[in-house]
Order: sequence, then C-alpha cells, then structure tokens
Amino acid sequence: MNIVRIIPCLDVKNGKVVKGINFVNLRDVGDPAETGEAYCREGADELVFLDITATVESRGTRLEWVKKVMQKVTIPIAVGGGIRNIEDVKALLDLGVNKVSVNTTAVRNPELVREISKKFGKENLVVAIDGQKNSHEPNLPRLEVVVKSGSESTGVDVVDWAKRVEEMGAGEILLTSKDADGTKEGYDLEMTKAVAEAVSIPVIASGGAGKLEHFYEAVTIGKAAAVLAASVFHFGEISIPGAKKYLKEQGISVNI
Repeated sequence: MNIVRIIPCLDVKNGKVVKGINFVNLRDVGDPAETGEAYCREGADELVFLDITATVESRGTRLEWVKKVMQKVTIPIAVGGGIRNIEDVKALLDLGVNKVSVNTTAVRNPELVREISKKFGKENLVVAIDGQKNSHEPNLPRLEVVVKSGSESTGVDVVDWAKRVEEMGAGEILLTSKDADGTKEGYDLEMTKAVAEAVSIPVIASGGAGKLEHFYEAVTIGKAAAVLAASVFHFGEISIPGAKKYLKEQGISVNI
C-alpha cells in the first residue's frame, strides 16, 4: 500500500491564515509562516498554501507572503491562487516552492495545464478541482466544477475534468468539495471515489474533515492518496501525530 500523506492547508487572505464553511464566513487563524513552521514540527508530510482571494481580485499570488512561509517551512509545499501563466509558475518555483496548484485558470485555459507540465514537469503540477453536488438541476452535472473560490458554476463535470487534466499532464489532483468544506461532517466520499477511480494520478481529498474516522474513510472508501484538512488542525481538535497514529492503527501506511 502506498504511504498516505497528511497535508494541512493554509488558506491565506490579507496575509493571514483564515478558515470558513462552504468557502465563506472566514475566521482568522494566524500568521502563515508561524502556522506552517508549527506543522513542520508536528510532522506534516506536505503543506498547501492557497492565496484564496487572488483570482477573485484578478491578481497574481502574493509572492511576499509565500517568501515568508518558505523561510520557515522545511517540508514540500504546494502554492496556488492567482497563477495565470508560465511566468507566474516560474516565479513561484524560483522561490523554492515544490509544486504549483492551478484551478480557475486551468478551467478557463486548459492548455496552460499542458504547458506547465511540459515545461516544468508533472511532478511540479497540482490541478485543484472544486466541486459541488447538484441534485435538482437536470441541465447541470451531478458533480459540477465550480471556480473563483466556489462563487461561479461552470457546467463542467468533475470526473470528466479530472480525466482531462490527467491527460494534459497534471501530476496530482487536489479535490475539494464546496458542500463539505468546513462542515466537519466528513469528506464527500462519492465525489472523491468517483475521481480517484477515474484517474491513475494521486487524488488529495479535501473539505469536511471533522474526526479521525473521516481520514480513514477518505482513504479506504474514497480511494484518496492523501488527506488535506484545515479547521481540525488549525483549532487543535486533531493533531498531525494523532491522525498518523490513528491511521497506522487502522492498517494505513503513513510516515511516522
């Protein structure tokens, strides 16, 4: 069995780590660099840093925020939010970022996925997919891609899009359920499993972790290769070592 990664997420707005529910009602958590450093000490396998208002504000990633985090963090980090072109990718990789994550721009300009993968390698490219469920809209996919921090529907099917970005050279997929985000009621297992079974690249489950069992379900039912969480880690409800110990006890391979 592959080793399952535990990944805390730093959603950054106005230079602060924030966390909300269903992508809204954001609460301040703290300083990104200090928070990232703490997760390194706790034994996180990787970090994800998302400049969550960059796309909405039509700007690039705030490199100065990323720089401060990079000075403190000793584990691999993926950065997303506001990446619009090859130059933006190069600027982040030049700072020492391990992976870039593209989301809205990839949906708007799918060829960018192919360009980034070809120029920098698929191991440096994460495609983030935000999805929501539609149960009463017959003209929309049941599992639909949303963009611009979940504020805009696309009419694109989540699974179809996942298969397409794999074909274009994505190294892994960061899959977030807008419906589950921040609810602490568990990952969207239907969506996670549907995507994980449709592609051969790793899928990171995101959105909804509230208890230890949710991590186990994401891996065993959802077929996720990694589990990402924010609220439960930020507010001390679950620790990184605690999550790893639990998963190991359940027979899941983790880095201790």
